[in-house]
Amino acid sequence: MAVKYSAPTTAFALPPELIELKEHAKNIVERECFPLEAKFLSNQWLDEGPKPGATEGQVDGSLPAEDWARLKQISQDAGLYAVGLPEEYGGEGYGALGEVVVAEQLNRSLVKLPRSGAMMPLLHGTDAQKEEFLMPSIRGEKRFVFAQSEPGAGSDPGNSMRTTAKRDGDGWRINGQKMWISGVEDADYMLVLTVTDPEKRQRGGMTMFIVDRDSPGISWSPIETWLVRKAHQYLVTFDDVFVPGDRVLGREGYGFGLGQEWLAIQDRLTRGTLACGRLARGLEIATEWAKSRETFGAPLAERQAIQWMLVDVFMDLKTIRAIAYETAARYDAGEEVRHLAAMAKYMGGNYGHRSMDKIMQILGGMGETLEMPISTFYRELRHGRIGGGTDEIQRILMARAILKQGKKVWEA
Repeated sequence: MAVKYSAPTTAFALPPELIELKEHAKNIVERECFPLEAKFLSNQWLDEGPKPGATEGQVDGSLPAEDWARLKQISQDAGLYAVGLPEEYGGEGYGALGEVVVAEQLNRSLVKLPRSGAMMPLLHGTDAQKEEFLMPSIRGEKRFVFAQSEPGAGSDPGNSMRTTAKRDGDGWRINGQKMWISGVEDADYMLVLTVTDPEKRQRGGMTMFIVDRDSPGISWSPIETWLVRKAHQYLVTFDDVFVPGDRVLGREGYGFGLGQEWLAIQDRLTRGTLACGRLARGLEIATEWAKSRETFGAPLAERQAIQWMLVDVFMDLKTIRAIAYETAARYDAGEEVRHLAAMAKYMGGNYGHRSMDKIMQILGGMGETLEMPISTFYRELRHGRIGGGTDEIQRILMARAILKQGKKVWEA
């Protein structure tokens, strides 16, 4: 049928550059990461915990440091290490959509190809801060963690945050606690959001600081969870920690917006792409299992119940991918996407978890073994309904957009 437009030949009409990038990332993951999964799984729950020096790619360090070093070099040589960052800072310049396309492929494997740990708020730093902190983080020489959540201020940091920063001569003194902070053990610096004006709070009274992790007055203790054998989330205490005045990131009083941008793009949207990669791999494993596994004289694949579960997974995967691609593309175009990132995160956690549950059911007991990655995928996607903001918070963000913007939200 003739139409009056150029019909796309690929999903979402990805430009040729990103189609090529997607295949490039897929080939590297299958060639370099898949073969290491058996070793990764065999080490994942050992009592000795993280391997020394295993600070790239996977926080529980379930591979020897030399494997991560080799994978990091592969990632850099292949142009995947900083794929979305601007070229002026040493990235590949493919933007958020490029990040999403690559991340989906990398998330097909338990062994995640190392990527740059550069954090978006650093792009708002001074020239001196970019040179001292941003560029080394893009090259993988320095590691940062983001510290916003607190024991009593996870879902509502704007109103409930208690960590303060008060002026002291030419610097500041930080006091308070941050909770659920991932990767502290390997970090060089922390991006710490604080209250600097209790009256204004998120409307001009919250400031972000670049803080040396080893500054006097900083201590941390592990929080054990079910995600990995050893804890890699921490409660971090700031006891009268001095921070020089030149470590304010962005404008004083306007750190809340920096934190929200990080949450939307580097956390919530990322959780949508995690679900895409995990479900794509799980669907592949479950489909092959259903074809080869026989019960009562016939392959599982001939059972309608199994067919319908595979279809459910397929629909969830396509749905999550659609919103993730749209969110990234709109962000690259300069649009406000907090509500869309909330949707990608919500769907990644909810749709992703329910579909991984079906994949595990198809596999039966094999799905629970450590010979397959499915049980790890299951835990990760269930965590996706909590980490980075609970399901309920994502619904609130979407509801605010609907009520404030009206039909512009759903007609765009």
